[in-house]
Amino acid sequence: MSLADGPLSAPAPAAPLKVALAMAPDVAARIFPPSRLAALGEGLELLSPEPLSSFDTPLAQALLPQVEVLLTGWGAPLLTEEVLARAPKLRFALHAAGSVKEHITDAVWDRGIQVSTAAEANSIPVAEYTLAMILLANKCVLQLASQLQDGRAAMDPEALFPGMGNFGKTVGLVGASRIGRRVIELLRPFDVTVLVADPFLSPAGAAGLGVELVELDELVAAADVVSVHAPDLPETHHLLNEARIEAMRPGATFINTARGALVDQAALARRIGRGDLYAVLDVTTPWVLDAGDPLYGHPNVVLTPHIAGSLGVELGRLASYALQEARRAAAGLPLRYPVTARELARSA
Repeated sequence: MSLADGPLSAPAPAAPLKVALAMAPDVAARIFPPSRLAALGEGLELLSPEPLSSFDTPLAQALLPQVEVLLTGWGAPLLTEEVLARAPKLRFALHAAGSVKEHITDAVWDRGIQVSTAAEANSIPVAEYTLAMILLANKCVLQLASQLQDGRAAMDPEALFPGMGNFGKTVGLVGASRIGRRVIELLRPFDVTVLVADPFLSPAGAAGLGVELVELDELVAAADVVSVHAPDLPETHHLLNEARIEAMRPGATFINTARGALVDQAALARRIGRGDLYAVLDVTTPWVLDAGDPLYGHPNVVLTPHIAGSLGVELGRLASYALQEARRAAAGLPLRYPVTARELARSA
């Protein structure tokens, strides 16, 4: 090449990846408000601030042929083979929430579309909620607060609960999942023994986590607090069956932030009705209990309306994780929190 050929030109910058939102409108307003979308980042172009809550609308017909990155959230419509045929350029489906099971189909894997989840972000508040409830349960705060509501201000806490406190207690975690492992980390500063039951955790893995690996039957019989962190799969339906619920220690507390289907709820209600088991339930079957359910108003039960996961200001963390993944995609970097078909088969 001679100087007569002219100077070498710089390579043209890559065209920005075209991005669309796919989720319920109210979810988009909470997770991706205009201020957050305005900071999308270089290499990304938002096709429309309006989310696709259906792939059968005129807006979807206009966006699907162009979109390369879908930012998905709760209420995202199903990515079927027919939908993907109308989105030939789609390469990434990045979920600003936990499980992707509600919108990802086999067609996504068949097309080689890369999937990511913000489940790591969502695990943080769930683990924080769990830690708080474990500490409160062992301190008998929930039980004592209930009694104060009845006007028993002159009570003697130690006389009522001589075993109150966290020192030397045993915490049993059902599942060394992403959330289960984060709970283990949060429990490290406390003087408690942590038991874990998980068929996929090896003895070496348990040793690395600093926990004792036991069978589930042993765990429920030994723990002062039993907390569930297993996925909702056909094989985990009623994992906490009547026999295991009956085996829990008198005075123990059962915590469920996973899914109601993992528990024989009728058996749990019967055991609680005897007065020697406590429960903190952030999830139930059904999601909203029927009027008159025996768990309502029971002094041994704390019911919360599925609040352990990301809500309020915590939604900003979900958005941050998804947007970071989108920026990595735009920069040609591998996703940090990818989901594979194999992993999805045994996850929540």
